Amino acid sequence: MTQIFPEWTNKIPAALAIGVAILVVAVTGFFWYYGSPWYTDVGYRPQQPVRYSHKLHAGDLGLDCRYCHYDIEISSVANIPPTQVCMNCHKTILTESERLLSVRESWATGVPIKWVRVHNLPDYAYFTHSAHLHAGVGCPSCHGNVAQMDIVEQKKPLSMGWCLECHRDPAMSLRPLDQITNMDWQPPPNQREIGTKFISERKIAPPVDCSGCHR
Repeated sequence: MTQIFPEWTNKIPAALAIGVAILVVAVTGFFWYYGSPWYTDVGYRPQQPVRYSHKLHAGDLGLDCRYCHYDIEISSVANIPPTQVCMNCHKTILTESERLLSVRESWATGVPIKWVRVHNLPDYAYFTHSAHLHAGVGCPSCHGNVAQMDIVEQKKPLSMGWCLECHRDPAMSLRPLDQITNMDWQPPPNQREIGTKFISERKIAPPVDCSGCHR
């Protein structure tokens, strides 16, 4: 009997199967990367109403994080500094600077500066700064070295998977409590040993179940 289709058409089903598999992998990889917080959130650097440089204040001048964000050790949310904090210095420093005009206007009128929050967590995620700082997790672990940033940007994905990595193995993220705001602190070679000791001494037991962060 004469064949209706040429012999090469026998390869079509295999080629289609391979093509579909490649397509599935490609689509999955596309959304895995471009839909990940590493791509969508890391690097977020909004324009602020005042060109405040963390590099100048926290880096060159050495201001401690807690001078401006003064309640991070007792509050679940890091406070955005009120104008009063800025004016503690700028009543006498750069009093005529054009860059600080909106700060002086806020001070005179009592209308707060509308700072744009850089690090945002969804409302369904419960997070407290104070618990992490008391455990010994330093500011750079989540925020990066802001003392080197002229404009603050998001450096970490702050995703559930990223948080759980630390909760499951916190030893490598812990530091001495007097170093939590030190941007230049580096873990020693025996960090795992020291971190394990901190876990025992501070009775650290990060939750890894859903109710720990979703209440």
